Amino acid sequence: MLKNKKYALACSMLALCGAIGMSSAHAGVQRVTASVQSDYAKTKYPILFTHGMFGFSRLGVAAFGLDYWYQILPDLARNGSTVFAAQISPLESTEVRGEQLLTQVEEVMALTGKSKVNLIGHSHGGPTIRYIEVVKPQYVASLTGVGATFRGSKVADDLLANRGGSQFLSIATDYIVGPVIAFSQGNSGLKSNLNASLKSISEQGSSAFNQRYPTPALASSCSQNGAASRNGVYYYSWTGTSQVTNILDVVDSAISVLGPISYGSLDNDGLVPRCNARFGKVIRDNYGWNHLDEVNQVLGIRGLFSTDPVSVYRQHANRLKLQGL
Repeated sequence: MLKNKKYALACSMLALCGAIGMSSAHAGVQRVTASVQSDYAKTKYPILFTHGMFGFSRLGVAAFGLDYWYQILPDLARNGSTVFAAQISPLESTEVRGEQLLTQVEEVMALTGKSKVNLIGHSHGGPTIRYIEVVKPQYVASLTGVGATFRGSKVADDLLANRGGSQFLSIATDYIVGPVIAFSQGNSGLKSNLNASLKSISEQGSSAFNQRYPTPALASSCSQNGAASRNGVYYYSWTGTSQVTNILDVVDSAISVLGPISYGSLDNDGLVPRCNARFGKVIRDNYGWNHLDEVNQVLGIRGLFSTDPVSVYRQHANRLKLQGL
């Protein structure tokens, strides 16, 4: 596995998951492998997953590792996908995260010999993968947002408006939590910038980003659909609209109370409203998931009758395959 000395890997204490057969934690993109059982998800181009705020690819090693995309990437690998997890800053601006991701996109292309990648981004990973199309559109086969902050999260606006609270959180994350996370993944030099992250995913900051970098995948209003493709790049998205989905999932439930505070009765996944996550061809915008259920967290605990997230990603890989991507 190539090592990227310029950028450090990122992680989070908010999502816990099990081992998935990945290499030990290190700086740089990580490839997920498994014994191939079918070619159902065998896309033409590799798939690179990009985590959101407080996210990571893998924390720890071997059977004691913790993974952001719980059970999702190894399932894709078993079904023929060439799949990678990006390691970028958990707390930074979209542009900084985007530049980090760009380096890892090029790593994936070098490792696979392919000229393009399929990018999937959760939460802040959504606008982060959009940045790649802005600077290197020739690298992108498709962009898929999952509960993505394409139009931002008012939760971030509300936190920024509370100066005392946001300053306290910045001290805690940038000088305590961030360094602990970095050390846990073997990259003690990793820096965190909560304020830059909140500004990027706020509705105000997201609007400014979209004005600088317009895309036809974002419609002018939620009553319309954005373009499904442009210049050979295909756009997709899906999201959940539930908050507390399982009382046994304590971390998930704690996070999900933020959405109703900011959005009231407006459909949201606990952090991002349905409207703000709509992008390109909307696969579905009302799954019975909250924000962490969208990546099968924590440990796959979700609503009893909700759709299995692992199967949704597998079906999407097949969709990309059939599209020739």
